[in-house]
Amino acid sequence: MSIRPEKMVPEIPGLAASVWQDVYAAAQQASESEPKLVGMLDDVILSRTSLSNAVAVRLARKLSRRDMERDNLEPLIRTLLKQNPVAVECMAADLQAVVERDAACHNALEPLLFFKGFHALATYRVAHLLWQQERYMLALLFQSISSEVFGVDIHPAARIGCGILLDHGTGFVVGETAIIENNVSMLHEVTLGGTGKEKGGARHPIVRSGVLIGAGAKVLGRVEIGESAKIAASSVVLDDVRAYTTVAGVPAVVVGCNCEAAPALCMQQSLDPS
Repeated sequence: MSIRPEKMVPEIPGLAASVWQDVYAAAQQASESEPKLVGMLDDVILSRTSLSNAVAVRLARKLSRRDMERDNLEPLIRTLLKQNPVAVECMAADLQAVVERDAACHNALEPLLFFKGFHALATYRVAHLLWQQERYMLALLFQSISSEVFGVDIHPAARIGCGILLDHGTGFVVGETAIIENNVSMLHEVTLGGTGKEKGGARHPIVRSGVLIGAGAKVLGRVEIGESAKIAASSVVLDDVRAYTTVAGVPAVVVGCNCEAAPALCMQQSLDPS
């Protein structure tokens, strides 16, 4: 159940530049139609030259506090993203995922400014970069603040691919050794957790690409959710789930097969007949 490295990198190199053009254009239009937002739009978008800089400003505005003020936080995030362009490409893919899969989203500007699922995921990506640099205490500070501000708790050591939709985000929890591949969609109150207090070792789930996990589902232990599987809302998963299958219930059992190649992309949450 090891991770496949090719599943953890952006699928469209240079996506960040394209997404940035869309964000900037939407910000220009919004500044003309809503004068009350001009100050924020100028600070976060219109005075910036790249997606990475805009994300750094938005996160700094959201996360800054006495423990880490904006004047320190913003340059820290900006430097980390400049040094790690793959993380920026992942953020671009996350924004694109929200636009394509969330029916309430009209453009990439909206999640960049307002959707806490994206904010929490972007904060995790920054914390993960710090964790990889062995700056563990600072990474844990980002995790702690994100949990307080967004109601989302993702351990910075977890490994999460690109093109992730974290819809709503509230109550979302990911454990230290969890692995999530590309193009996965998860709703609020999903937990990817362990089953005991043992330390060390691989003890959290692996979620393969294309998986859709419904609201309130709990996936516990080092189980593997196979490619393009679907987990129904409020299910409790304690065993491996085969690729292209739908599971539901407490404990979860197979209730059908998936016809679609990637349930995460179409967001179809109905239970397929066996």
